[in-house]
Amino acid sequence: MSLQVAEGKITVFIGTNGCGKSTLLKALARQLKPAQGRVTLNGENVLHYPGKKFAKQLAMLAQSPNVPEGISAHQLVRYGRYPHQRLTAGWQPEDDAAVADALALTQTGMLAERAVNTLSGGQRQRVWIAMALAQDTPYLLLDEPTTYLDLAYQIDVLELLQKLNRETGKTIVMVLHDLNLACRYADEIIALCNGGVYLQGPPEKVMTEATVKAVFGLNNKMIADPIYGTPMCVPYGSR
Repeated sequence: MSLQVAEGKITVFIGTNGCGKSTLLKALARQLKPAQGRVTLNGENVLHYPGKKFAKQLAMLAQSPNVPEGISAHQLVRYGRYPHQRLTAGWQPEDDAAVADALALTQTGMLAERAVNTLSGGQRQRVWIAMALAQDTPYLLLDEPTTYLDLAYQIDVLELLQKLNRETGKTIVMVLHDLNLACRYADEIIALCNGGVYLQGPPEKVMTEATVKAVFGLNNKMIADPIYGTPMCVPYGSR
């Protein structure tokens, strides 16, 4: 496949389970090395970046990250500042400020002293997002960031990401399964199918009845979201 992610925009990958969404995201974050071809960031092959330099550019939140036993939420969020640490300087006031801001933005301050492995799935997910925000990178990749979250927190997280994008110009790339939320919050959607890009563009171009039928094999009716005006998919069965 060949694709280019829009700078300063929110891009969402959609597609069926097993179509390669997470694999593609890991390749962009250089967690997987392409067998052929290359991934570039700012014109440079991502494999050529020194570790800390790359970590200052791009943060990646995986789908089911592991957490050390007994670590507190505050300690986990602090790990996001690792790329910014210098041997001669140590922890700085700006590091404390970045951690505090990340906890506040994700509404996880009240969880700061609790062990991460004692939190609910939704609470844990928000703490991981806080760690990614504390890393303070211009590029942020998230694999299904709304997993485990109830609907209210799904909206909160997506609105937070949209606010960060609009106010800071941060480039955000994420995988979402909810097509209607993808249409509401994405500037661009990339539909993946059969190991390649089926269609890429704004939601109005990509999210059509024909695309959903081709990519998901699903009968559907596309209507306008009554509040946001974005495409809204109403699926139905074969009958």
